[in-house]
Amino acid sequence: MAVQRFGDPGGMALVDLPDPRPAAGQVVITPEAIGVGGVDVLIRRGAFAAFGFEAGHVLGGEVAGVVTALGADVDESWAGARVWAPTGEGGGYAEQVLVPATALVPLPPDVSPVDAVTVAGSGVVAHFGLRHARFAPGETVLVRGAAGGIGVMAVQLAGRTGAVAVTTSSAERGARLRALGAGRVLDRTGEGATGHDVLFDVAAGDELPSFFAGLNPNGRVVTVGVVAGPPPARLVAEMFTAFRKSLSFGVFSADSVSTEDRRTVAAELLAAVGRGEVDAVVHDVLPLRQAADAHRQLDAGAVFGRIALVPA
Repeated sequence: MAVQRFGDPGGMALVDLPDPRPAAGQVVITPEAIGVGGVDVLIRRGAFAAFGFEAGHVLGGEVAGVVTALGADVDESWAGARVWAPTGEGGGYAEQVLVPATALVPLPPDVSPVDAVTVAGSGVVAHFGLRHARFAPGETVLVRGAAGGIGVMAVQLAGRTGAVAVTTSSAERGARLRALGAGRVLDRTGEGATGHDVLFDVAAGDELPSFFAGLNPNGRVVTVGVVAGPPPARLVAEMFTAFRKSLSFGVFSADSVSTEDRRTVAAELLAAVGRGEVDAVVHDVLPLRQAADAHRQLDAGAVFGRIALVPA
């Protein structure tokens, strides 16, 4: 499933490509489930054109399935293994996917491929994003954009050691977030949001600075996504307005974390799913040919958790 025209989901189309051949250190995975993430949406919209994405780009940042071919210098024990793997900036929306063998994470026998692509990629971002914010036991975090895949994982992980507040668009979503660990539910504007040590932001956009006033002294803001667009230019001015509170602002990308550390955390999260300690919140499962429909749901803000695609 390739982006033939950047913009609305209608610019996506099925294309036939040659079967991938693994180079040294690579494997081919035949996916049984494909994750649909916010980065896919931003690339498809053309928001990342400056990074060199061109027409024909195949979306998809993570897959779970079976290793069906090995390149040179790859341990033969991977042949036929059930795995989860990140695919980098794309390539996942396909029937066969190339990935580096160093990125492979064995899939526990009691974890489904759909659950794997729902939890692992989002969970890695949530885990390291909270660490980047120096979120500590006993602190309070406000998760902005909590109903998406990353937000749902941030609520669950932060709720293990601290207090969690969330912003969301409806009472029904608020109830679901409470069940996942949120202690306080606010509307999308964050009205009444005070007393937070960390703002974990999955949305960005023009409204981000309005949340600074509710942070405690030495509060930290970490933005891990920009589905609502980049923050406004006035962001720095707003922080200087609260100069005496010593606020800090940062952005986080999992690309700044080593492959080995990402693999370790992904494996821990998948094991936690198998033990029932982490919930895989699956909004929908669609065939690969309906990837555009998945993107339409994301554009409409209708998704709670994550959508997975399955080759069919």
